[in-house]
Amino acid sequence: MSGEIQSQGQGTPFERIRKTNDHGNDYWLSRELARVLGYTEYRNFEEVIRKAESACLNSGQATANHFVECNEMVEIGSGAKRELNSMKLSRYACYLVIQNGDPNKEIIAQGQTYFAIQTRRQELTDEHIENERRLLLRDEMKIHNQRLAGTAREAGVIEPKDYAIFQNHGYMGLYGGLQAQDIHRKKGLKKGQQILDHMGSTELAANLFRTTQTEEKIRKEKITGKQNANRTHEEVGKKVRQTIKELNGTLPEHLPVAENIKKIGKKTQKKMK
Repeated sequence: MSGEIQSQGQGTPFERIRKTNDHGNDYWLSRELARVLGYTEYRNFEEVIRKAESACLNSGQATANHFVECNEMVEIGSGAKRELNSMKLSRYACYLVIQNGDPNKEIIAQGQTYFAIQTRRQELTDEHIENERRLLLRDEMKIHNQRLAGTAREAGVIEPKDYAIFQNHGYMGLYGGLQAQDIHRKKGLKKGQQILDHMGSTELAANLFRTTQTEEKIRKEKITGKQNANRTHEEVGKKVRQTIKELNGTLPEHLPVAENIKKIGKKTQKKMK
C-alpha cells in the first residue's frame, strides 16, 4: 500500500483521512485513525491493532495484506514534525480495529457503521469482478477444450474413452496425480456436477493455461500416438503446477469450490434484461 495520495472526500472523519495508493486501493494511517477515535496515547491504540491482527489471522486472511508497517510524519509542537512508526491499514483492517475499540466511545459506533458499509460494498464489488472473470474464463475453457479435442484427434486420440484418459493425464499433471473423479470427490461435488463449473477464476486460469499450452505443444511438435499425447498433456500439467509452486500460489486441489457458474450466468442474464 505505497504511494500516498490524500483523498479529497468530505463527510465522515473516516472519509476525510482516507488515502488511496497508486494501485487504487484505499488505506488509513493508524496514527491518524487513533486521533480520530480519541486515543490520546498511541500505545493504547497499538493494543487494539494487535487484537485486530489476531482477528484477521483467525479469519483466514493474510495480515500482511491488511496491516503494513510504515513511518508517518507527526506534529510534535511549535510546527515541528517527527517521523514515527505507524501502519497502513486496509479497509478490512480498519473494520477489525473498530470492532476491537472502546465500545463506550460514540465515534467507535460511527466507525462501525462506516466501515461495515464500506467493507460490504467492497465485498459486493469483488464478488462481481470474480463472477465476470469466471464467466469469461469458463467460456474460454469451452472453446479451447474443443480445440484441444480436435488436436488430440489428429494426434490419434479418436475414441471417447481414449479422450477421457487423455484428459485425465492433464488433470493428473496439474493436480498432483489426481484424476477427474478424484478431484470431483475431493471437492465434494455431487453426481452430475461438472468440475469446471465449480472452479474459481484462479483455478480456471490454471486449467486454461494447461489446455492452450498442450494444444500448442502437440501441434508445434507434431506429436502423434495416444501414449505420446497423454504423456505430453501430463507433462504440461506438471509444468503449470511447478510454476504455481514457484510463485507460492495455492495448488488447484486446495482451492475452494465456487458457486455453479450456470447459476451466475442466469443471474447475469436477468440483470441485463
